[in-house]
Amino acid sequence: IVKLLRKRGHVVAVTGDGVNDAPALKDAHIGVAMGIKGTDVAKEASEIVLSDDNFATIVKAVEEGRGIYDNIRKFIRYILSANFDEIFVIGAAILLGLPLPFLPIQILWINLLTDSLPALALGFDTKDREIMNRKPRNPKENILHRMLPFIVSAGILAALVSLGLFIFELRTGGSLDKARTVVFTTAIIFELLFVFNCRSEQKPIWRTNPFSNKFLILAVLIGLLLQIAIVYIPFLNVLFKTVPLNLYDWLLIGLLSSISLFIIPKIFIR
Repeated sequence: IVKLLRKRGHVVAVTGDGVNDAPALKDAHIGVAMGIKGTDVAKEASEIVLSDDNFATIVKAVEEGRGIYDNIRKFIRYILSANFDEIFVIGAAILLGLPLPFLPIQILWINLLTDSLPALALGFDTKDREIMNRKPRNPKENILHRMLPFIVSAGILAALVSLGLFIFELRTGGSLDKARTVVFTTAIIFELLFVFNCRSEQKPIWRTNPFSNKFLILAVLIGLLLQIAIVYIPFLNVLFKTVPLNLYDWLLIGLLSSISLFIIPKIFIR
């Protein structure tokens, strides 16, 4: 029966506890043996051993596995979007003959600040309430399945916001250091807000609870405080080639960075 089902393209799981179950457990995609009553032969032939011999544990394991897989995809979606942003900004500036919007140390700081705590906090994100209502995914599909349009569009939008502000600052009489500080801060604020938009592939941010992941809130607050320190502490100004920003600058940065909250993932996965 297992061989026929596999031949017809089905994903097959088999439960068993005896020696006679071993061939089916071994031939199935997923063999599930009983940990208490199961024989050693059945356990050796299986991929999963139920330590409590409770079939309900299988359902919980599937739910946990889906949650872990979702969080891995959230991490990848966020990291790639953030890095495409930097690539697009620098590439476009070079093609347009503009000065570099980011200095090397600023790029390192962006990666350190956004790719560390906020990205890691996504690994602690809560599972979607509807996670067990989904159809099983195709085991052959790539982990980037249907993510690239969202990643690329987010990267392009972030780049347009950052590059637009950079050109605006240069053309309105601002110094190069001021323009770099604005675009540097914009890139970080954009990504710190954008991380909330990476928490769900099915729902926009206003249909999720942004406060359900306390680690993520804390990570974003720490990132924001560190960036404020970079902008206002004198010796960090010298190190990162930044200058203090006024209230108008922060309002402009906040307004344009908030666009990151309105990229709707569901559009790209239908």
